[in-house]
Amino acid sequence: MAKLVAPHGGNDLRALLAPPTIRAEQLVHAQGLTKVPLSSREVSDLLMLAMGAYTPLEGFMGAAAWRRVSLEMRLENDVFWPIPITLSCTAALAQTIDPGTEIALVDGDSGEILATMAVTEKYTPDRALECTQIYRTTDAAHPGVQKVLAQGEVNLAGPVTCLSEGEYPDKYPELYLRPTQSRALFRKNGWMRVAAFQTRNPMQRAHEHLVKIAIEVTDGVFIHQVLGKLKPGDIPAPVRTQAIQAMIDNYFVPGTVVQAGYPIEMRYAGPREALLHALIRQNFGCSHLIVGRDHAGVGNYYGPFDAQDIFDTLWEDALQTQALKIDITFYCKKCYGMATGKTCPHGDAQRIHISGTEQRAMLAKGAPIPPEFSRPEVVEILRDYYQHLDESA
Repeated sequence: MAKLVAPHGGNDLRALLAPPTIRAEQLVHAQGLTKVPLSSREVSDLLMLAMGAYTPLEGFMGAAAWRRVSLEMRLENDVFWPIPITLSCTAALAQTIDPGTEIALVDGDSGEILATMAVTEKYTPDRALECTQIYRTTDAAHPGVQKVLAQGEVNLAGPVTCLSEGEYPDKYPELYLRPTQSRALFRKNGWMRVAAFQTRNPMQRAHEHLVKIAIEVTDGVFIHQVLGKLKPGDIPAPVRTQAIQAMIDNYFVPGTVVQAGYPIEMRYAGPREALLHALIRQNFGCSHLIVGRDHAGVGNYYGPFDAQDIFDTLWEDALQTQALKIDITFYCKKCYGMATGKTCPHGDAQRIHISGTEQRAMLAKGAPIPPEFSRPEVVEILRDYYQHLDESA
């Protein structure tokens, strides 16, 4: 009998959120501990640990794991892992924390206590090494590099006990699915081969085409969107959710796709992040990740298909979830339909390409969006958002 892919690492899911029965008591205990404020990226990583999306990790990485993941994409026990998951603090705060002590992890913006951590180690990482290996650049203009360079001087390591999932479960009650819930839903739907589609933007027709290709070769597609912090100017999650649902309701066969969201913050690490996205989707129960042009990229730091090619460099059994590689997609005026670089022989003059940045600029100006690029139901929702944005400015 066919089964869903196993959680990464070959064991059960490791969701690090404490049972509801002990959270109140643990929160009282945490009030008396040294408090370490977390950046938005560290909060995101903590919430991913809480829900089990970072299985098999049990907390933030120590020096040996940080270095081996950066250089070899392996944990200390040889399990594949492509990006370090670390927690930093200032040197002054680190001086007050000794290995063997317990600390409280606090959202740096809201002040909410999110977890406790048993500190096993503190160390000073090589930021240049991390940026070079993970982002392929040390350019501070890269948003991921910028985050690394802004971290505190010292990393703290140790297992965590999560006490909160932040605002996400209440803010997105139908969208926020944990790996145990997505797996249960896939089984209920009779899906064993599931493709995930990662998105931080409203879906336009090229995205729709990617998903429909995946539907043809799997049992269903998990449209899985970023709920964590994005770049300035990106469409906020509630608007994006509404726009994606309009596309699903009007242009997909019922029962072929599921829309959900998760609390990750994008690193824009291109190839390395594509691998992390696949690993995460393995924990959610997906057998495939749709990897199109410039997956998780930003600017011109990566080649258009580097995120596809990196999957070919992995060793056997590194990941169960495989890349579903699809060429650049577009509407071809001569083909009279959607196509990819592998199926359309015509040149750029016949292809309708609009980048996400260009679409946002067009919407902001009230310029018409070609129906060959985006569905009218989606455009209507986005226009309404930009109109209200202008009114509130």
